[in-house]
Amino acid sequence: MAMTTTTTTVAKEALVEGKLSTTPAGLTPKPSGPNKLFNNPDAKFGDFRDDLLRDGFCVVKGAVPRERAEKYAEEMFRYLETFKGGLGFKRDDPSTYVEEKMPVINEKGMCLGYGIAHESFTWAVRQEPGVIDAFAKVYDTDDLIVSFDGVNLAFPRTDLKPNTPWPHQDQDPEKPGFRCLQGLVNLLPNGDRDGGLIVCKGAHLLSEEFHAEFKDEPDKIWAWTKEWYGFTDRGMQWLADRGCPWIKVNAEPGDLLLWDSRTPHYNLSPALGAGPRFCVYTCYMPAADATQEELARKKAALENTQSTTHWPNAMHVGGVPVRRRDGRDCPYNDWKPRQPVQLTERGLRLTGIPYIKASV
Repeated sequence: MAMTTTTTTVAKEALVEGKLSTTPAGLTPKPSGPNKLFNNPDAKFGDFRDDLLRDGFCVVKGAVPRERAEKYAEEMFRYLETFKGGLGFKRDDPSTYVEEKMPVINEKGMCLGYGIAHESFTWAVRQEPGVIDAFAKVYDTDDLIVSFDGVNLAFPRTDLKPNTPWPHQDQDPEKPGFRCLQGLVNLLPNGDRDGGLIVCKGAHLLSEEFHAEFKDEPDKIWAWTKEWYGFTDRGMQWLADRGCPWIKVNAEPGDLLLWDSRTPHYNLSPALGAGPRFCVYTCYMPAADATQEELARKKAALENTQSTTHWPNAMHVGGVPVRRRDGRDCPYNDWKPRQPVQLTERGLRLTGIPYIKASV
C-alpha cells in the first residue's frame, strides 16, 4: 500500500470537468475481510489490534515518522501566525493565546470552519501511509474512505470558559456492535498536563448491556444526532461500579490514537502553564460500506471544501456557524482553505470519488 508521489490538484472546476485524475471511475471496492476487528473476539493479532479488542483504545507508536509530524506541527504554527495576514498570534508569547489573535478555537481546542478540514497539513496527515495502513489492518481491506474532519489547536488560555469533562460515545446506542474506529494523529509531545484524549477502558465491551439498562433514563442528555450519546453522572457511576477506569492517553509526535466509537471518551484542553496540543482527527471506513448516494454527497463536500463529522460516509456535511464570543459570525470565516487540495493517487481514492458509478 505504498503511497505514490504524484500529486493531483483538486479544484471544483477540475472535478466538474472530470480532470481530477487518471484513476478510473467506478472502481469496485473490496469489502472487509475475515480478519476485520471483532469478527472473532478471541482473535490474537500480536499488534495494536489486541489492545483495541481488549481496552477499546490503543496507541500506534510512530505511525507518522517524527520528523514529518514535527513538520506538520510547524505548518500549523505558521498557519496561526499568518492567519488572514496575521492577527498577532505568536507561538512563544502566551499573551497572544486569545481569540482576537487567532481563528475561533473553542474551549475543547477544536477549530471549526475556515476550510481547515481541507488545509494542506490536514490532508498530508490523512494521506500518511502508516495511518492508512493501521485502519486497513483493522478493517481487513485496502479500499478505504476518510472523513473530512477537523483539527485540534489547544493552548493554555484564560479567555475561554473551562473545558469540563463531557463523556460521550460517537455511536447510536440502538445500533450496537463495532461500527466505526475513530482516530487522531498527535503532533506535539502530549503529557499529563497537556490536555488530550481521555477514555473509559474496557467500557466498549459493556456497551449493549449499558444501553439496555439506560434505554429509558429520564435525564438523558440532548444530542444533535443519533450518532452521539452523552453519559450522565448515573451512567458514569454504572461504569465505575463495573471496574472501567478513565485513562489519560499520552503520546509523542507521530503517534496515532485509535478508539472504538462505542468507547466513552472526551478531551480536555491544556492546563495553564502546560504546552499546546496539536492533532488531526482521522477516521476511515471501508468504501464498500458507503452507498453511492453517500459517495456522491462526499464528492460534493470535497468540491465545496466542506467538512464532515468523523463518519467518512459523509453522514453529516457542513460545519456549525463560527462565531465570536460577542455573538457575531466570524468575519474571517470564508469556509475555504488557503490553497486547493493536493492529493496523491492514494489520497484520491480516500475521497471516495473513484468508487462512484458512472450512473450516479
